[in-house]
Amino acid sequence: MALVKWDPFRDVAELQNRINHMFEDSFGRSKDRENEMNMCAWRPAVDIYETETGITLAVELPGISKENVSVEVKENILTLKGERLANPDIKEDNYYRQERCYGTFQRSFTLHHNIQPNLIKAKFKDGVLEIEIPRPEDEQPKPISVNVE
Repeated sequence: MALVKWDPFRDVAELQNRINHMFEDSFGRSKDRENEMNMCAWRPAVDIYETETGITLAVELPGISKENVSVEVKENILTLKGERLANPDIKEDNYYRQERCYGTFQRSFTLHHNIQPNLIKAKFKDGVLEIEIPRPEDEQPKPISVNVE
């Protein structure tokens, strides 16, 4: 038989959760919660994986043209910048619900100190930006001759 530590507040917390669900089901979400969803900070998802030749970053950028994206390398920091623009033909008052985030974004990644920025390649297809970073050449240890006396 297992001993379970008694928590006197467990039942109270469960009751609070049930009451919250009951109010959400009855009255829907509050206006404040809707406004929170509209004011989101957009940050595109990035997959980073290793290939035979190096590291690849796959960045999801749906609805963005390649003209609105920049990739820069400075002091071993790879920086992605861009902007997703809302459809100017749709007035804000015409939305029933708007869950997608718009605006500028910036993501930065630290690179290995031996990476040569001029060898980095990027391609943009079907809303996915793929950045291929070649594997740095291994640093060869420098032999040091030691004189034994």
